[in-house]
Amino acid sequence: MAWLIVIIAGFCGGLVQGLTGFGAVIIMMIFLPTILPIDQSAGVAGLMMLGSVITLVYRNRHEIRLPRIIIPFLVYASVATWSVHLGHVLDVHLLRMLLGGLLVGLSLYFTLSKRSANASYPWFVAGIFMIVSGFFNGLFGIGGPLMALYFLSKAHSMSQYLADLQTFFLIDTFYITSLRVASGIVTVHLVPFILIGMVGAITGTMIAAHLLNRLDVTTMKRIIYVFIGVSGLYYLLF
Repeated sequence: MAWLIVIIAGFCGGLVQGLTGFGAVIIMMIFLPTILPIDQSAGVAGLMMLGSVITLVYRNRHEIRLPRIIIPFLVYASVATWSVHLGHVLDVHLLRMLLGGLLVGLSLYFTLSKRSANASYPWFVAGIFMIVSGFFNGLFGIGGPLMALYFLSKAHSMSQYLADLQTFFLIDTFYITSLRVASGIVTVHLVPFILIGMVGAITGTMIAAHLLNRLDVTTMKRIIYVFIGVSGLYYLLF
């Protein structure tokens, strides 16, 4: 039963990540905590997506712009390094509800505002996105929604958006996993779960790639904004 849960989680996560550029861990965290502790679930989910993230980075490699990735990552990673140890100290349920409310509010704004499609954020708003994303990534392994908004605002095409965001996630996966290994959260006995989950995730990502070719940029942005709202509702309700 555990293997089935892992492969379903991987497939659903890969499908969502392939379509929107983020959200795999959100989907996987619906399934994985039923068989693993929440901190290990976050670590396993991130590594399950490694093959899919590498695939997306390679497919969009000509659009990667490292200067726009490095500074956001340094801010994000510095906060994640601090927050990865706070899961046993803070009121995690309250934090999830605050994040959920923020994401629902942003989703409604971007869905309803006609001026939001090409929005570019002031530096302090972008900085808040990086800090909040790093904080929640350290706690739950979920830092994608706000970083997706940031990179979407900087991109001129979906391939550019996917290239920057997935490269960011690739660097983050190696960094945050090293922290979790050093902290004893991710251990050798989790490797079979990670490998079987990768199979499901890559399969989901491949199917998403075929669906993505049939959608235009405007439609994809709407899907991304709606999924950010769905993510927020998940944090509020569960």
